[in-house]
Amino acid sequence: MKNSILRFNDGLYRMCIAIAGLSMLTMALIIPWGIFARYVLGSGSSWPEPTAILLMVVFTFFGAAASYRAGAHMAVNMATERMPPVLRKSAAIAVQLLMALMCVFMAVKGLKLCSNTWNQFLGEMPGLRVGISYLPIPVGGILTLVFVLEKLFLGDQSHRRAVRLDWAEESEGAV
Repeated sequence: MKNSILRFNDGLYRMCIAIAGLSMLTMALIIPWGIFARYVLGSGSSWPEPTAILLMVVFTFFGAAASYRAGAHMAVNMATERMPPVLRKSAAIAVQLLMALMCVFMAVKGLKLCSNTWNQFLGEMPGLRVGISYLPIPVGGILTLVFVLEKLFLGDQSHRRAVRLDWAEESEGAV
């Protein structure tokens, strides 16, 4: 059961990295186009800036979930490192519980924000609902919550090599 959960979370982790990476790559391609259209072609496009902002939101929340699982998320350990080992373990559990609470808050309030703004449309991109632009908040909260629960119940996975999820690995195991 533990291995199945870890494999599933490995897949979620890879998905978060892929989405964050594609968001960053797309931003890197869109922004120069906006500059080129404005200064070379003489007519600025209205879509590059709001698209880049939306992609930055996607990058932020999916990247934060991935970096949390990788153990690369910002942490201030100065106070906990000076605690006795018993208190250090209790503080680590308290931090994880507070993180879980924050993730639930992001998911619940983010979904409420999405539903409250669903019937509004972005001015720069009239075909896109405002609620969709807020969707990375609850999704990122849920993904981070999965990784927080994994850390609470299965331990820190930041030093474990992620398992490949492709068919070649399964066929190697069958041989």
